Amino acid sequence: MRQTSHLLAALTLLSGTVGWAWVPSHCWSSPEAVCNFVCDCRDCSDEMHCGFHGAAPSPGGPFTCDFERDVCGWQDVSTSGYRWLRDRAGAALQGPGARADHTLGTDLGWYVAVDTHRGKEVSTATLRSPLLHQAAASCQIRLWFHAALGDVAELRLELSHGMETMKLWQSSGPWNPGWQELEVATGRIRGDFRVTFSATRNATHRGAVALDDVEFRACGLPIPTASCPLGQHHCQNKACVGPQQRCDGEDNCGDDSDEDPATCSHYTATNFETSLGPWNRSEGWSWNHSLMDLDHTAWPRRDHSRNSAKGSFLITTAQSSTPALLLSPKLQATGTRSCTLVLYYYMHGSEAGSLHLSLQPQAPGASQAPVLLRSRHGELGDIWVRDQVDIQSTHPFQILLSGQTGPGGVVGLDDLILSDGCTPAPEPATLQAPPPESWAAAPLPPKTRALCEPGHLSCGDLCVPPEQLCDFQQQCPEGEDERQCGTTDLEASAGGWEDISVGQLQWQRLMAQDSGGSNRVLLSPPGHFLSLQRAWGQLSVPARVTTPALGPSGPACELHLAYYFQGHPQEVSCNFERDMCGWHVGHLTDAHWRRLESRGPGYDHTTGRGHFLYLDPAEPLARGPGAHLLTKLQTPAAPTECLSFWYHLHGPQIGTLRLALRQEGAGETVLWSRSGSQGNQWHQAWATLTHQPDSKYQLLFEGLRDGFLGSMGLDDLAVRPGPCWAPRRCSFEDSTCGFSTGGQGLWRRQTNATGQAVQGPHVDHTTETARGHYMVVDLSPQALSQGHAAFLTSEEHRPLAQPACLTFWYHLSLRSPGTLRVHVEERQRQQVLLVSAHGGPAWRLGNVDVQAHGAWRVVFEAEAARVQGAYIALDDLSLHDGPCPRPASCDFEFGLCGWSSQPWPGLGGYSWDWSSGATPSRYAQPPVDHTLGTETGHFIYFETSVLGPGGQAALLRSEPLPATEGSCLRFWYHMGFPEHFYQGKLRVLLSSARGQLAVWGAGGHERNQWLPGQVEVVSPEEFQVLFEATLGGQPTLGPIALDDIEYLTGQPCQQSVPSQGDRPVPVSVPAAVGGALLFLVLLVLLALAGRDWLRRRGGCPFLGHREAATAPATGFSNILFNADSVTLPTPVTSDQ
Repeated sequence: MRQTSHLLAALTLLSGTVGWAWVPSHCWSSPEAVCNFVCDCRDCSDEMHCGFHGAAPSPGGPFTCDFERDVCGWQDVSTSGYRWLRDRAGAALQGPGARADHTLGTDLGWYVAVDTHRGKEVSTATLRSPLLHQAAASCQIRLWFHAALGDVAELRLELSHGMETMKLWQSSGPWNPGWQELEVATGRIRGDFRVTFSATRNATHRGAVALDDVEFRACGLPIPTASCPLGQHHCQNKACVGPQQRCDGEDNCGDDSDEDPATCSHYTATNFETSLGPWNRSEGWSWNHSLMDLDHTAWPRRDHSRNSAKGSFLITTAQSSTPALLLSPKLQATGTRSCTLVLYYYMHGSEAGSLHLSLQPQAPGASQAPVLLRSRHGELGDIWVRDQVDIQSTHPFQILLSGQTGPGGVVGLDDLILSDGCTPAPEPATLQAPPPESWAAAPLPPKTRALCEPGHLSCGDLCVPPEQLCDFQQQCPEGEDERQCGTTDLEASAGGWEDISVGQLQWQRLMAQDSGGSNRVLLSPPGHFLSLQRAWGQLSVPARVTTPALGPSGPACELHLAYYFQGHPQEVSCNFERDMCGWHVGHLTDAHWRRLESRGPGYDHTTGRGHFLYLDPAEPLARGPGAHLLTKLQTPAAPTECLSFWYHLHGPQIGTLRLALRQEGAGETVLWSRSGSQGNQWHQAWATLTHQPDSKYQLLFEGLRDGFLGSMGLDDLAVRPGPCWAPRRCSFEDSTCGFSTGGQGLWRRQTNATGQAVQGPHVDHTTETARGHYMVVDLSPQALSQGHAAFLTSEEHRPLAQPACLTFWYHLSLRSPGTLRVHVEERQRQQVLLVSAHGGPAWRLGNVDVQAHGAWRVVFEAEAARVQGAYIALDDLSLHDGPCPRPASCDFEFGLCGWSSQPWPGLGGYSWDWSSGATPSRYAQPPVDHTLGTETGHFIYFETSVLGPGGQAALLRSEPLPATEGSCLRFWYHMGFPEHFYQGKLRVLLSSARGQLAVWGAGGHERNQWLPGQVEVVSPEEFQVLFEATLGGQPTLGPIALDDIEYLTGQPCQQSVPSQGDRPVPVSVPAAVGGALLFLVLLVLLALAGRDWLRRRGGCPFLGHREAATAPATGFSNILFNADSVTLPTPVTSDQ
């Protein structure tokens, strides 16, 4: 019976690599896209039986095989009776094998195993994976094996590609009982490869081995995308990689475009394949490769540059008494870029191994001691570790690398890459390596006196041997032998704790920062702690920190520590009044969100005087593309949740605020974003969180620094079960905002970033670039028959407490686009707008008044007109309180009414801001509006101080308006500048296909009050009204504001416009006559006094101007004084 079960298992295993060929596939994939660790098909059928299951447990997660269903394509290729079988513990009544599998932990779980073999010859059982394609540099293989003590002579994990077979791992034991974990890194593998796991037995070993839970982690290359997040590099194959991955000696893109010679030729890279390059080495380093010392168990099995046993590297086995030194040439940091060194090092075989990276300044005068920049200690494993060091120095310098290790250990170096900010110093210099005594010593082991043997600690007259260090018994009078042994408050030092991380995370000793308000007084200096930080490694492995070797210890030994997690999984909802709740600040960049207390009434959203989160993108010393605010991994309370939050995005050139969802093991999904100023007030936003089954999630707010004039704020975050109502604003930049297409799928979200869009406008309305998104429907006859319609339906909107205005921008094709109908659906569908005009090159504004006492939807219906190339596009939907205004008319109490500022501040434009006098602002603004005459009324304004003297301007634009033979544009404006020599300018322009025409202007020093303006508008073609704010002189603090814009179609302007201060006040006739007489008397007295003073001064300067013309110019003789302003002469270099 046992032989029969093994026969059936063998047949199952042999059929594993055959069965995958006929598994039905739901999509076609090229051979190179099969088994490449990327799901190209929706059901991941292209990754079936590739040594793992077809679909990862979560998007972006590892690909695993637990052998519960089948062998996942693994094949036994043994050449003897010693073979691999799919088995389980319940099938074996006796023997030395596993008593349970690793996946389930029971005797019913499955694994693959080799049973005991009765032969006396040496035999090897080999298990081989299917043919795999391409592995990223971050790829790791993790598995669990079970090998009883003495049951097998040797285990090996190998990788074969091309003509080479690399040993990823090899061990002859001894092994511990039970299941043991093995994790190895493959490095970057180009092309096809296979992985094999081998067990070897001989006459004295029975050879019982089991294998379970094979996992391939982070092996897939990045997938192509239309665009990359800000700051990332877009590869030639359209993949995205981080900026630190360019020119770092690794092919991260998958097509080597991140290592393009044209870009990286300015870097100085040394891979030790043919020479040492510009580096100088001491006797301790040897130039070697993996094949030269196969008997050394800790020797690197491959180099980093070629990921091959034939590659070369530097290696040392130097002891602590004579460390090996490597010196760079004499360098200097140039320009604004810092000098960056990327290096790959290898430390394996000894806990005493260490590598120090120091800076040797070359300042004039006396020589200086090296400055220690980076230090690593301990056993890091059989892996090349990536690191990066930024060097900033005002003097020339040398980089010094010192390596040392203990018995059986090695320290290696490969791929030393100096950035283009590191250039040879201009003056040649002959430098010698400093003696080892001048090197900054590592904290461990402590220095020994000359009378003690190596490794012994000297304290007074004692020499403490290594076995008595950190044994919890004090030998030295002052306790030096137990001082660096892990017992510490971390205030003076790390207490012997050493970071031995090799991946993307590391432990660092940091100083605590005060998180309170700016007025908080610290009663004691902040303390220190160990914190988890980002590192430069390429692997996704846990960060580890370790003590020196301790013990022995007794059974009552306990470890006490204080730990802190940033927040609690349930504390996403937060008003920031007490603390940060479950949110924490990311440390990938130097720009950080800060918790601030309100500086004035109405500043935060919760109470008006409380706390909120604040980001200033121009904060001094801030670097990096943005600032991150994150939660911990959260367990969803429901399959769908709604996140609501209040945000503040304000300033003439502010950047982008966006919200992203990270799901466990998956990439980021952008849920919401806003760019540019949204007005000087708090806005509420919502985002629906849709969760994967049995997976956790993380939320990320990112303030992108693609604008630096303004501020960002967050407050009052809340999560509730269930979906959100339909959003009040939608730009389609991040998603479809929940709009459904009725099953036909004729409406689609589209961008023209590649220039390949067949139907639709070339740019969107939100960003006015080809990268922007919009919704479009193809109305060509082959897509939709004449008379048929395509529907675009929103999610449910919440009931309206008052009438509202729904605005949207639409774009129609030039040739008979068909008909666009807008319906509001509450209990029944009601048509509220119909558009059937010809299209044009511009986006047009549409608006409808909405009243709904219950939940309602908006439905856009596009009806075809049997014209080839016809389309209708939609963008920028917005719902505002209050009725819809007339075209190009606005009192700015509820919004901008279709007026738009520069749409994309990150591209260099400036934004007008929407505000009120009662709202605190870092920029000058009018104290009251014109509509209400109070500080609670709203207006739109621009602070001109942000403009330079180079003719820059900020534009406020109306919607496109039809041709007119005569219409009146009326508005109120406010200008205030402190001195006559500085002036702002406000102009009204008409913009059409013929160009721009200035029709009105005001400048100079205006009284700090609202003034009327009006202009007669005549245009024979479609046009837009532009308000342009600019400077007529040097920058100064002063606002230009607008309110109550009114466009009267077909109506001529009146001769005068009454102002607030021009209303007639009734006065009596005697009072008027008396006032006039008093004014005349004062005027006569002033004239007589002036004439007498001029006589004493020697005459009137206005007489004799001919003589003055020949005299040297003094004072302000070249300035023209007007009645209420000063006009400076136009400079010679002016553009005018």
